[in-house]
Amino acid sequence: MTQSFSRRDFVIRLASVSAALSTGVGLTACSGDGGYAEFNYGVASGDPLADRVILWTHARYPGSDATVPLRYQVASDAAFTQIITQGDTEASINTGHTVKVDATGLAAGQSYYYRFLEGSNPSPVGITRTLPLNALSVKLGVPSCSNYPAGFFNVYAEVAASDVDLVVHLGDYIYEYPANGYASIAAETLGRASIPTNELITLADYRLRHAQYKSDPDSKNLHARLAMISVWDDHELANDAYKDGAENHDPAAEGSWSNRKAVAIQAYHEWMPIRSGTDKTKFYRSFDFGKLLSLHMLDTRLIGRDKQVDIASLAGINGASAYALAAAEFASPNRQLLGVEQVQWLQSKIVASTATWQVLGQQVLMARMEFPASVLKALNSTDTSAAAQAAGQKAVTDYLTAKNTPASSRSAEQVALLNATTNPKLGYNLDAWDGYIVARETILATALQLGKRLIVLSGDTHNAWHNDLTLKGLANPALDGTKVGEEFAASAVTSPGLEDYLKAFPPQQIKAIFEGVVDDLNWMDPSRRGFLKMTFTPTAAKGEWIFVSTVTSRAYTSSVGCTTTLQA
Repeated sequence: MTQSFSRRDFVIRLASVSAALSTGVGLTACSGDGGYAEFNYGVASGDPLADRVILWTHARYPGSDATVPLRYQVASDAAFTQIITQGDTEASINTGHTVKVDATGLAAGQSYYYRFLEGSNPSPVGITRTLPLNALSVKLGVPSCSNYPAGFFNVYAEVAASDVDLVVHLGDYIYEYPANGYASIAAETLGRASIPTNELITLADYRLRHAQYKSDPDSKNLHARLAMISVWDDHELANDAYKDGAENHDPAAEGSWSNRKAVAIQAYHEWMPIRSGTDKTKFYRSFDFGKLLSLHMLDTRLIGRDKQVDIASLAGINGASAYALAAAEFASPNRQLLGVEQVQWLQSKIVASTATWQVLGQQVLMARMEFPASVLKALNSTDTSAAAQAAGQKAVTDYLTAKNTPASSRSAEQVALLNATTNPKLGYNLDAWDGYIVARETILATALQLGKRLIVLSGDTHNAWHNDLTLKGLANPALDGTKVGEEFAASAVTSPGLEDYLKAFPPQQIKAIFEGVVDDLNWMDPSRRGFLKMTFTPTAAKGEWIFVSTVTSRAYTSSVGCTTTLQA
């Protein structure tokens, strides 16, 4: 049931007060009495550099579209007696009453307090931190896939309470579906029905959805406590987006994709604390933490991505002609995920960097998550009958049995199952780098050639993964299987994972299947929500997957599901 406007405003203001008090630095905005502007969505900071950081807020007079004049302040103390920098700005209807400023003149590796003022009326206070010039240790909190109707943002609460230095959000910060859409089964019960109720199409739609997500108390607390570096994935626009369209976009019913993409990107830049250039479609960028690490944030979704290849066609399910077309497209040397310009930019950044760790912050799994065609055919069947499920389980069992049988004892059928020609391995998710094998090989070959220590951070799948990154040997078969780096992939904040898609398999069986079949997979968790904590030092990169016990109650516990360390 949609709440009335006045009741929703009251809940948002109440959440704002709660979030500000929980930061421990708690100045809050006035309620709006007396004509003061309201700061209903808190404050945020992002894209920190050594001498500057983006500051964000939303300010609006109740019931008015008038422009709100604001002053921003950055101080070294919570009482704002030591102002480091300040300046004037305004929140206008042109940006949906959001405002961003690039606060400059700051010292490297320092924490600061910041706020906005409308006259004497203050916003909540936030804490931010600039990048260090010569860090000995950096801790990153890495979440992704925060779907409001799927549950509470307990994961955000855990990140905010942790000892991380900043947040790296890997996309799907919002979801575009209608109120009765994806993962909304308990939304009404939890009081988290999506606003607006329709699927997001217009600029007003995307602004409203961003506002709802920013109204969440755990979201506001996270943003007030920690600077964020973010990238978009598909759901900030529409499911399985690419440069020219999306799976969840019907031009006949929903109009031009280019128009929808433009307004979604505009709303993202308005509501996220990112440094926006003239061309808002181009937001790949790098952050240097001295000689310790260089963090390269990529856009694998919009600027260069070609349309996804159909997995059923590539697996041979749709017949020989469909397979031939899909196979030719799949193997094309011109097939792009990042686009030529972004690839050249990334290569130049990796060449120029002298940091110990080269870290890619991006959306989709990069590792070779390959399954034999026999298994893909069985598991991609649209038949949901018990017989079809049993066939899928048998295909998995047969392959694992063949793989684990000594070569001298394998039957003819088992030999055929393990034959790369008669039963080739393909990535099960062609929306990920597995659908863009030449593009992946280009990046991995660059890192190998330059002798760089490569770490890839990924989101998108709603599950946690630790993978080796290996070459496929496309240009040189002798390099097939050569390890270039490692991938650490975060689970979701709320979105359901493989346990929801593969309901015929218990979570432990899903885990056993993936870890048994996928050669480059070291560890995965198929069913828990959480975030990834990465710690970088000159000698090691450590990943810790931290999970919450539930997202359907605000009462929860947390635990570390796995810890793994890569030596420099």
